[in-house]
Amino acid sequence: MEIILVLGIILALLFNFANGLNDAANSIATVVATRVMTPLQAVLMAACFNLIGPLLFTTAVAKTIGKGIVTPSFMTIEVFFIGLLVAVVWVFLTTFTGLPISATHALVGGLIGAAIGAGGLDACSWPSLSSVGTLFFYITASAIAGAFIFAYVARFMKEVNWKEYLGLGALFGCSLMIPFLMITGILPISGILAIVIFIAFSPILGLIAAYILSLVVIGLFKNSNPKKMNSLFNRLQVVSAAFYSINHGSNDAQNAMGAITGMLLAAGVLHEFAVPVWVILISCVAIALGTFSGGWHVVRTMAKKITNIRPYQGFCAETGGGIALTFITSFGIPVSTTHAISGAIMGVGATKGYAAVQWTVVRRIVTAWILTIPVTAVCAFAFYLIYKIFLI
Repeated sequence: MEIILVLGIILALLFNFANGLNDAANSIATVVATRVMTPLQAVLMAACFNLIGPLLFTTAVAKTIGKGIVTPSFMTIEVFFIGLLVAVVWVFLTTFTGLPISATHALVGGLIGAAIGAGGLDACSWPSLSSVGTLFFYITASAIAGAFIFAYVARFMKEVNWKEYLGLGALFGCSLMIPFLMITGILPISGILAIVIFIAFSPILGLIAAYILSLVVIGLFKNSNPKKMNSLFNRLQVVSAAFYSINHGSNDAQNAMGAITGMLLAAGVLHEFAVPVWVILISCVAIALGTFSGGWHVVRTMAKKITNIRPYQGFCAETGGGIALTFITSFGIPVSTTHAISGAIMGVGATKGYAAVQWTVVRRIVTAWILTIPVTAVCAFAFYLIYKIFLI
């Protein structure tokens, strides 16, 4: 038992390292793309602020990973170990193929699959039917309201193709209303259900924040000298990249914290779910080292292939993505930082028109997002069944 616990802790740290390796692009892609910083300067800055991030926030995300996915009776070291193993393999595989995926969702899928292999569907903390029904009702209502508002405004502005705004309004309505209902406590959701809905909402929140911020910046600086504007936002972009790195570390570094604390609890080392300080520190160091190691294939995809960006757009993307992450992390929801920054980059690109965004690349990225949880869940389920066969 002690050996598998030690191996599990090492695997959790390897997962955080792989997380930093893949997600290095999240906080440095824009500063590299705009040539504000060299790649080496960018990864050093991101690694430092990834290290600081988790120390500034609570460990609510770690608690969701450690005890919000698997039911307490099935929280075993083996479940965490196999979930982590599958997640690590998936993250490394996608990193070296240059595909920005969600390491967080890889871990969530791995834990779900391993837990189901251990005890069937009852081994996971699924939401109640009433919670799902309430969520569906609010999503439907907010989508209808958003579609109506956008279409009405489009007609008022005498847009010929006002019907095209119906879908956009529905999407924005859901993405803004559901988080608002969560803030006010009207819609109390957490755990797996919160993770699943923010697969869709996190990139949209990043897109909305970056898009609005870009329009504000464009309006304020439309008559400014381009050289002075670039010089200003070159400096501001370093600040925004640091801000995003802090939020990246505060959310993603907690994945290993939750897994390690869950294993310590399962092994009887801890008697309650409280993340030890040493776990926080080694998890931070692991993700910082991963970020420092780079992940240049992913950086190339994020920085060059989605859309071409200028310094002010890089600032808006990082700030918008960081704002979205700050909001989501405050709820203790393990979310994809890749989703948030990808949506933010799309948002700044969309200010230049639909054609400015390379939608074929976006579709490839979205496909990876959709596949991550199912693929890792199926693999972890299969691995756990094989483990049980050899155990017997």
